[in-house]
Amino acid sequence: MTTLTRTRAVAAPPATVWAVLADFDALVLWADDIDHSSLTTERRDGVGTARRVQTGQITLIERVTTWEPDHCLAYDIEGLIPVVQHASNTWMLTPTADGTRVSLTTRVDAGRRPDKALIGAAVARKMAEASDMMLDGLVARLEDLS
Repeated sequence: MTTLTRTRAVAAPPATVWAVLADFDALVLWADDIDHSSLTTERRDGVGTARRVQTGQITLIERVTTWEPDHCLAYDIEGLIPVVQHASNTWMLTPTADGTRVSLTTRVDAGRRPDKALIGAAVARKMAEASDMMLDGLVARLEDLS
């Protein structure tokens, strides 16, 4: 498994950051590389909530596995290349004196065979690039809201 983490300092309290992340189907409003996002479940929040995310020709389903308001949001990601056995993102919000430290950790498991592990690592690096874009978009969205 490959695990990569990206972090940003945000001049907003965790509750304000959480409000943006918890609006789970509104990802398209602040993540520049997302063309469309919408809920695929009746629920709008909590574990089990799922959204469909369209980015270019790629369609993903993201299903919430952890929902801890003002602290942690995690979701599994389905729809990546077939060699990926499991992928997930975890957003962690840590209060600081100036606002919030936001961390986004991506985990990709493509198996233990060396060839598949290399592919998994490459997928994780690509997803970490997307994480950087999402974090930048989150910061910009929070600035727009303030």
